[in-house]
Order: sequence, then C-alpha cells, then structure tokens
Amino acid sequence: MNTEKRQITVKGLSVQVVRKAIKNLHLGVYPPNGRVRVAVPLRVNDAAVRLALVGKLGWIKRQRVKFEAQPRQSKREMVSGESHYFLGRRYRLSVIPQEGAPKVLTRKKLIELHVRRETSAPQRERVLRRWYRQRLKEMIPPLVEKWQEVLGVRIAEWGIKKMKTRWGTCNPDARRIWLNLELAKKPSQCLEYILVHELTHLVERHHNDRFVSLMNRHLPNWRQHRQVLNSEPLAHDTWTY
Repeated sequence: MNTEKRQITVKGLSVQVVRKAIKNLHLGVYPPNGRVRVAVPLRVNDAAVRLALVGKLGWIKRQRVKFEAQPRQSKREMVSGESHYFLGRRYRLSVIPQEGAPKVLTRKKLIELHVRRETSAPQRERVLRRWYRQRLKEMIPPLVEKWQEVLGVRIAEWGIKKMKTRWGTCNPDARRIWLNLELAKKPSQCLEYILVHELTHLVERHHNDRFVSLMNRHLPNWRQHRQVLNSEPLAHDTWTY
C-alpha cells in the first residue's frame, strides 16, 4: 500500500502527516503528550493540510489540555506500599523475601511479589511484567475466538509486547495483531475494545466511515470503552492510542 509519512509544523505545532489511499482527512490527538497525527489522501498537498489544521487548532489545544490533566503514576521503585494496577483495580505491592523461584499472587487488595531478598528493582519489575503477560495470554484466546466468529475474520498470529505509542497494532497483509502489555493493568473491557478495533482492520484497513460503522454495529459502546482507557492513570513512561 502506498503510504508516505512526514512531519510538518503548523503555528509552532509539530504534526505527523500520513498520506495514503483514503478519501477523507482524519485528524487525531493522542495521549499522553498530545501527539498530533493527520491522515490525508495522497493528492492533498502540505498547503491544504496546513489550512485544514489551522481551523482545528482550538480543538487540538483543548484535547492536549485534557491529556495534561490526566493522572499519571510516579516512577515505580518496586517497593512495598506502591500502587500497582491489574484489570483496572488498584493494588498495594507487597514485596515478600523468599528462597526459590519468584512468583506473584493477588490477595484482596494486595499484589504479593515473592522474590529473593537481593533481587533488584529492575529484576522485580521483570517478574511482575512476566506475570502480567501470562494473565493476558490466558485472557486473549477466548476473546480472539469470539470476535473472529463475530467479524468473520481469521488471524494468523497474535502477540503481546510493551509499546510506547500504541495500545494495539494490526498488519492486515500478514493477518497479525499485537496488543500492548499495559492492557493487563486496564479494565477488561478495554482489552476487548482494542482487540475488536484491531480485528476490524482485517475487514477495513482505514479509520474511515466504514470502519466506524463496523465498530458501531459490533461493539456499540466502543467509544465509552475508549474513554475509560484514555482516562485511566498513565504509566510513568507511556504513550497513546
């Protein structure tokens, strides 16, 4: 597919312009820092893009103000008493020294991290990330089966990785989707929304009217799920959707 990406500046605002085979202009402002991206038809030149964006500067600024006010977690030190999240719920971390293989348990409002006493903070974080990854690996397959049948699509492969700029991605040609590891921290409906979003790209590549119509038909509350996702506390080093 013929796609061109470049950066332009409009009134001091940096904007990523993506030219591809679409009919209409699509503007997006993304958390956490208000990154601005506009997808435009191949025939539209920079002057026309700038003119369109000038008329949207007020809206863009309002969206960026919202993201600046969004709560953010402080840098994680992986010590007892810290707040950590799982499926949208807030837990207190309890680091418990032990011998043997590390493990993670949830008890009421606690995430228990059982590790050797000499384990460093980065090592503790890796243990917790592995636990998050395993929980997602358990949750995703039934959702994939459900939504493949609903949408009439079939993926070749799915995976989980930590991404700084996307909650999920889809490669329609390879029929492969990736889901952000951080979704383990968000409410379960957010994971389902992102999965449906990416699977829908196997039916419609672009974020156009047809894509929105498909989302409206199959997941009528997707906008509420997106709002929940983008209003949850952001991780210290995060990102966007």
